[in-house]
Amino acid sequence: MKVYDVVIIGGGPAGLAAAVSAYDSGAESVLILERDDVLGGILNQCIHNGFGLTRFKESMTGPEYADRFIKEVRKRNIEVKLKTTVLDLCEDKTVTAINEREGVFFVRGKAVILAMGCRERSRGALNVAGTRVAGVYSAGTAQKYVNVKGFLPGKNVVILGSGDIGLIMARRMTLEGAKVHAVCEIMPHSSGLKRNIVQCLNDFDIPLYLNHTITRIDGDARVTGVQISKVDQNKKPILGSEFYIPCDTVLFSVGLIPENELSKNAGVELSPKTKGAVVYQNRETSISGIFACGNVLQVHDLVDFVSEEAELAGKSASEYARRGDREKDCVNCIAKDKITYVLPQKIDKNQSGNVTLFFRANGVYKNCRVVVENDGQEVLSLKKRVVVPGEMERVILTEKIIKALNGDLTLKIVE
Repeated sequence: MKVYDVVIIGGGPAGLAAAVSAYDSGAESVLILERDDVLGGILNQCIHNGFGLTRFKESMTGPEYADRFIKEVRKRNIEVKLKTTVLDLCEDKTVTAINEREGVFFVRGKAVILAMGCRERSRGALNVAGTRVAGVYSAGTAQKYVNVKGFLPGKNVVILGSGDIGLIMARRMTLEGAKVHAVCEIMPHSSGLKRNIVQCLNDFDIPLYLNHTITRIDGDARVTGVQISKVDQNKKPILGSEFYIPCDTVLFSVGLIPENELSKNAGVELSPKTKGAVVYQNRETSISGIFACGNVLQVHDLVDFVSEEAELAGKSASEYARRGDREKDCVNCIAKDKITYVLPQKIDKNQSGNVTLFFRANGVYKNCRVVVENDGQEVLSLKKRVVVPGEMERVILTEKIIKALNGDLTLKIVE
């Protein structure tokens, strides 16, 4: 069995950035395992621009952004195995994989980085009433049909969910000649970025129905229409509020689920809030030497932030491969009032440097404060003009604050 300093599962934006960072941090042997026949992951079907604004200070398409990192991987001669599916990951960091050339094979990493990304939540997870007809797609599947395969899934479209993929596909379908009649969102606020609401809906006069959901899909062989209902504060349809939209296509953009089956097999502790791994600030999971980054850890707004997190994981994995495990002095980070989750969930006081806490609000709050408390005492307060669930927020804790921590750390929003 060949042993590598760092084995990376996934060759998307997270895996690519982690590989480059691990190599540059001193890892002598790095391996990327990718199930697709090309590197780049989901970026290959994201042909719209807007990528790289934070990192490269220029607007790029998804393939252009991926190509920047692919070139860096090739420049360093980092080993890559394409069309390779990882079947299992053990706690001792042994990876079982399969491809058509080698069959089933095993490799072991002194450190392993999980960068498998995420998948879309399907119609089946929502239990929408109606017939099982053609014309119902996830937004990502429709994106691949249009941008990669050159097929138009439909001409009269209703979209359920206002996540960024759904918003972008509303614009994309319109540009390809389809009519997007409505975007429905069960929450009282959109889960997408503000700029996508403006550029993808408002600029094309596509209506956004907040506090609405699809309650029935009609059709025989193909979708013929949907019933839409307003929902109450408990997200239950309000009788008498129904209206009908004839259409031939329904797209679902109702959330992303981190691909954590391999993490579970290895015994990695998962967070019920993020559905990703519970990690320390260096992105090490509960299993020593296994790290996680990108959308398999938490669903990011921008790929620029995925790369940033992956570089941290790559550097940490390289250090682990050289020095092994270290004793930890752990402090728990707990999300409190008005906050859905905080990441990292644990801080190791023995690690040096500042720590950035990432969090998402559970609603829209204006003119508020983000408060960090330790042992009942306020250690940091940050004023915010507005926070929304669709945009990830961050708070930086200095090393001085971290060294003085005693007991659990809590994060909350105070209006």
